[in-house]
Amino acid sequence: MVRQLPPMLVSRAGAAVSDTTGAAVGTIESVNGDLAVVSTGTNKVSVPVSSFGQGDKGPILAMTRAQLDAAASGAAASEQAALDAQLAPGSTVYDTNGAVVGKVDSKDAQFATIAIDNQKVKLPLNAFAKGDTGAKVGMTADQIKSAAASATQSAQAASSAMPQN
Repeated sequence: MVRQLPPMLVSRAGAAVSDTTGAAVGTIESVNGDLAVVSTGTNKVSVPVSSFGQGDKGPILAMTRAQLDAAASGAAASEQAALDAQLAPGSTVYDTNGAVVGKVDSKDAQFATIAIDNQKVKLPLNAFAKGDTGAKVGMTADQIKSAAASATQSAQAASSAMPQN
């Protein structure tokens, strides 16, 4: 018999989660509001508390570990594809406050180059996240401009210090 699990029982970190056949799915790592984070050993997946049932040995889900991992991988791939689309050349990039930083000039497998005012700044792809209106970078526009100016000054100082032939 399966019945809905009271939210207070799901909130027990470390509780083993099984599927409806009794096979291990993972463990509950934490609960935040109406979501429980289940670690399968491969992925950490947020699952609505209302999705859990109470089995003979504790919380159960109507998904196997493989199904939960596949759902997590599909969601991650979908999120990555959306971010890749937001980093297409010509797309606008926003800062942590929602202000425009600049436009994507180019992107390769590791970096995106952003045109900011009259400069181009190369940032690793992991510096970006998918945003509601476009790609976001984890710095303010002023911080990026300041870092770019410092890097330009350092590069100019280094090149002027090199012996001329």
